[in-house]
Amino acid sequence: MALHNQALIANVAAVLIGTWILRNVGTYPGVESTGYTLPAFASSYGIILALLIIGRFEYNRVILITGFILSVITFYVALFRKSDSTRYIVAYTPFADLGELRTNKQITWILFDNPKEFPESAHAVVTDLRIDVPDSWDRALAELALRGVPVYHIKHLRESVTGKVDLEHLSETNFGSLSPVSAYMNVKRVVDMIGALIILPLLFPVFIICAAAIKLSSPGPVLFRQQRIGYRGKPFLVFKLRTMTHTSVASQKHREAAMTQDNDQRITRVGRFLRTTRIDELPQLLNVLRGEMSWIGPRPEAEILSKWYESEIAFYMYRHIVKPGITGWAQVNQGHVANVEDVREKLHYDFFYIKNFSFWIDALIVLRTVKTMVTGNGAK
Repeated sequence: MALHNQALIANVAAVLIGTWILRNVGTYPGVESTGYTLPAFASSYGIILALLIIGRFEYNRVILITGFILSVITFYVALFRKSDSTRYIVAYTPFADLGELRTNKQITWILFDNPKEFPESAHAVVTDLRIDVPDSWDRALAELALRGVPVYHIKHLRESVTGKVDLEHLSETNFGSLSPVSAYMNVKRVVDMIGALIILPLLFPVFIICAAAIKLSSPGPVLFRQQRIGYRGKPFLVFKLRTMTHTSVASQKHREAAMTQDNDQRITRVGRFLRTTRIDELPQLLNVLRGEMSWIGPRPEAEILSKWYESEIAFYMYRHIVKPGITGWAQVNQGHVANVEDVREKLHYDFFYIKNFSFWIDALIVLRTVKTMVTGNGAK
């Protein structure tokens, strides 16, 4: 009977944690809760299972597994019904330039062109709060806010929907300055270290198998080393499993050689698999232990490419205000890029990450990275 009670308590705790994760990551752009239900509950039940094993608690495996399956099915059904019955409707004023937002499939747009005739079916209003508008509009927007109708600034809504920050100028973070909150940076460092120390021994057999495959498939070293730019603009040596035909260190100093192109002929057959699954990035756990990288953050660029981008994009170096990561917000949204225009677009994502620097955006990036490793989307 005690085993059953412990399993039931574990199920309740896992459901609460899974719901908590799903609710918080669901506030970020491009997140459809139905797509993250399985990862969220797999994470929550994984946490509970780890605690049961570490604490050496006895539990009923059948009840725990059944609870996991029923939780996932129940939430899938509930979320599908919710998505079918509700659609977010936003009224926009004549002063709001929607731009690319018009094509967003998650929102229905209604023109709000008369301050005295608010479309009652709308859930929110969007306008440009930076410009002067007639007094009639000021009064109308104030009245709507008092009624509890959300009134959004177009710039902020665009960021929350697209997951990108406008690069018209350096924007302050959600903490009121250009620098992310230092308290979370310190906590993140501890979590990075603990995670790397736990995962590295478990991945050792994977490294051995990959090393053998790399040596048998093409001549050259197993590890690829390259000078990249890291936290606060300091260069460091990054480690990866080699996925391309071997080239000299001198050739890496040329801009073209440092770029990875679509269908790059230098990538080996084994390397293609390692890149698709992101396994080639795992040796960077050594960089994490050395304090040069984090699990999550903007991807570090080769030194020669970083200097090129800095000369072309004035605010490029701002991305170095947080530690680079093995995976990041731009990585899971856009994938790998190299030319200046694509890098400029990538900065929209990097700056969004810095502006919203928190545990929850890191958690979402982890879930999306797992999804990318399974599908291979964005790999080069």
